Amino acid sequence: METPGSQTSLHRANLERVVRAVRMAGSLTQAEIARSTGLSAATVSNIVRELKDGGTVDVTPTSAGGRRARSVSLSGDAGIVIGVDFGHTHLRVAVGNLAHQVLAEESEPLDVDASSAQGFGRAEQLVNRLIKATGISQDKVVGVGLGVPGPIDMESGTLGSTSILPGWSGINPSKELAGRLGVPVYVDNDANLGALGELVWGSGRGVRDLAYIKVAGGVGAGLVIDGQIYRGPGGTAGEIGHITLDESGPVCRCGNRGCLETFTAARYVLPLLQSSHEADLTMERVVQLAREGDPGCRRVIGDVGRHIGSGVANLCNLLNPSRVVLGGNLAEAGELVLGPIRDSVSRYAIPSAARQLSVLPGALGGRAEVLGALALVQSEMGDSSLLDSSLPAGAPAFT
Repeated sequence: METPGSQTSLHRANLERVVRAVRMAGSLTQAEIARSTGLSAATVSNIVRELKDGGTVDVTPTSAGGRRARSVSLSGDAGIVIGVDFGHTHLRVAVGNLAHQVLAEESEPLDVDASSAQGFGRAEQLVNRLIKATGISQDKVVGVGLGVPGPIDMESGTLGSTSILPGWSGINPSKELAGRLGVPVYVDNDANLGALGELVWGSGRGVRDLAYIKVAGGVGAGLVIDGQIYRGPGGTAGEIGHITLDESGPVCRCGNRGCLETFTAARYVLPLLQSSHEADLTMERVVQLAREGDPGCRRVIGDVGRHIGSGVANLCNLLNPSRVVLGGNLAEAGELVLGPIRDSVSRYAIPSAARQLSVLPGALGGRAEVLGALALVQSEMGDSSLLDSSLPAGAPAFT
C-alpha cells in the first residue's frame, strides 16, 4: 500500500512530474526536465532510465548549447491522440502520437453552420478513415480534442451562443462525438485551441502569457495566463470581438452597436470592397490582393489592423501579456496588418505594457486549431495509464 509521505509516494509524484513535463513539451533534454520540475539531475536521470526501460519514453542523442545531451520524448507507442477542428466552412482532423508527431492530417470543406448532425457524421467518417490509413489500432487512442467556432458553457458543456451556430442549439459537442467514437472527447472553442497550438507548436513557444487573436467570421482571443488557457467561469473569456469601439456604429449580431467584430470580421469588411472588386471576394483574396499592391485592399487591411490594435491595447491594459499572436488568414498579410496593430497598441495601451509586448504572426496558419486540439488532449489526460504501463515486471503497483 502506498502511504502519503512515504518513499513510494514521493517516487510516484516525481514520476508524474517528469512525464507531465515531457508530455506537454513534446521533447525535453534531461537538463530541461530538471529545470522545469525542480528535481535534481541525478533524480531525473534515474527516472528517465526507469521510464525508458518500461517503454514509456524514448531517449535520443542531441545537442544543447553546443554540448551533447539526451532528448526525452514519450514513446510513439504510448498512445494516440486525435484533433478535430470545426471551422464555419471546413473540417480538419489530425492524428498524432504523444511525442507530438503528426501522423496523418486532412481537411475538407464543410458548412458547419447548417447541421450539427451532418458535421459530426463527417467528423466520425474522417477520423475513422485517418486511423485506418495510419494502420493504428483504435484501442491506442487515448482521447480526442474538439474545437468549435463558439464559446462553450463550462457548466453544461453546450455551446454558449446560439447566434453563432444556430444549428447547434442545445448540442453538447463532447458527448455527441464521444458517443460516436467511444473515447474521451475534450472540447474548447477555436480561439483557445489556436492559442494552445501556437503555445506548444508555434509562435508562442517559450512564453507564459499570450493572447492569440483570430479574425474570421467573428473575432475571438485565446488567453494564456501563466502557461494555462484562461476560460473564465462561464467559458467566455477572450470574446474581444464584442468590445465596443463606437456606440453609434453598426449593429452587431450580439445586439450591441459598434463592436470590434463589426469593423474587422469578414462579413462586415468584404462589402466595403465588393463595389470595386469581384462579387465573390473572400478575405483570403483580399489579403492576396493587398500583398500584390491593390490600394483598396491595403487600405481595408490597414484599417482592420488598427481596429484590432485597439482591442489588443485593452488586453494589454488589463492582462499585460508578453506576446500577441495573430492567427487565421489575416496573418498572411504580414506587416500590412501587424504594423497598424502595433501603432494602435502604442497609442492606446499603457506605455510600459506596450513596450513589453511583441506582436507576431502565427506560425501554424490554418493548422493552429487542430494542433491545439491535439495539445488539449495531452494537457487534459492523466498520467496513470502511462506510469502504470511503464512499471517493469515485479515492480510494486501504485494506487
